Amino acid sequence: MAARDHPPNKTTSYFSSSRSFIFLLCLASLFLAFSLFKTSILPAAKQQQLQQSTETTTSDSEGGASGACDFSDGRWIYHDSQAEGSGSSHLRYDETCKEIFKGWNCIGSKKFNALEVVKWRWKPYLCELPQFDPLLFLDRFKNTNIGFVGDSLNRNMFVSLFCTLKRVSSEVKKWRPAGADRGFTFLNYNLTISYHRTNLLARYGRWAANTNGGALESLGYKEGYRIDVDVPEGTWEEAPNFHDILIFNTGHWWWAPSKFDPVKSPLLFFEKGTPVMPPIPPDVGLDMVLKHMISLVQKRKQPGTTIFFRTQSPRHFEGGDWDQGGSCQRSKPLSPQEVEEFFSIENNGTNVEARLVNKHLFKALKGSSFHILDITRMSEYRADAHPSTAGGKKHDDCMHWCLPGVTDSWNDLFIAHLNNIKS
Repeated sequence: MAARDHPPNKTTSYFSSSRSFIFLLCLASLFLAFSLFKTSILPAAKQQQLQQSTETTTSDSEGGASGACDFSDGRWIYHDSQAEGSGSSHLRYDETCKEIFKGWNCIGSKKFNALEVVKWRWKPYLCELPQFDPLLFLDRFKNTNIGFVGDSLNRNMFVSLFCTLKRVSSEVKKWRPAGADRGFTFLNYNLTISYHRTNLLARYGRWAANTNGGALESLGYKEGYRIDVDVPEGTWEEAPNFHDILIFNTGHWWWAPSKFDPVKSPLLFFEKGTPVMPPIPPDVGLDMVLKHMISLVQKRKQPGTTIFFRTQSPRHFEGGDWDQGGSCQRSKPLSPQEVEEFFSIENNGTNVEARLVNKHLFKALKGSSFHILDITRMSEYRADAHPSTAGGKKHDDCMHWCLPGVTDSWNDLFIAHLNNIKS
């Protein structure tokens, strides 16, 4: 007699279903816990940004637009192209670029980590910042004049751009627009880039007490530096009439007691040719200069000119300021915690200048037609990328940057913004 199939046991079926349900529930719980753990390792501010980004993306997609990425907020990722068998391809240019100031040529000066400096790539949290293509840039910006206006940190950026372009287009002629410290034209593209040196943006020079007396003399001032807050320095006053793209900066010289001693050689501010009374401190003077210079550039620039203001480049002195034995011997970027220890305004440390200057910049630029080129956050991490003792000075150079180096990424940021604006 053939055996019959037994009817299903209801009790067995019930427990089998229950076990399956519990197993799936456990899996879901583990997945949720892992997701929460991944989120928890991010800084609180980053979690909030990610949430806001999600909300923004949803909102933008409903309206048919796309949200802009914050290129300035991210992390540095080590990328050893040599290990991948590509030789020295991580170098955009090398130490033979003659425009590199000797003190910034870390490879030529054999700084201990010069070849490591360029192996770090900046990765924004919510998008990609591509390394710009110099040939595409030259082709896209034919018949264009680009001017860098500011202190030696803007020259740092100018040289980085020049050396990158020179490597792919060697037909170059030296040519300086009126007032420029240096400049070059890439002949095959009729593209000119130049650097206009100015420390304070406004005109300034030595001041001495007048024997006939005056408002400042009556307060006991005998000498100092006169800054005309409403008059541009002659090195760049014609730049807005000539350049199609301008990148401004100022900041380091405003907090420079070694150059402008508050007692022996104070900054004395003038407006409309007369002293500002009562005399004001440098930070208030900076606000006045920014107000006047931003307004002046907007009035003088040619139609269609694109203007940027670069945020402050951070310094990385440890153990004291530059004239107090401070040094910068790091071999890799700082951690987020170390960045806050270096630059928190509340800590009032040696390098606090960067964020202080930026507070003035952001306030002055609000509502203007300037585009902000925010390089501060990405640069704060790079304590490893200064010339240090290889700069050839009697003290460590923890302010300027090795070339090739961090300012190459500034130009990636600049050109990414420029492409977005032009498109």
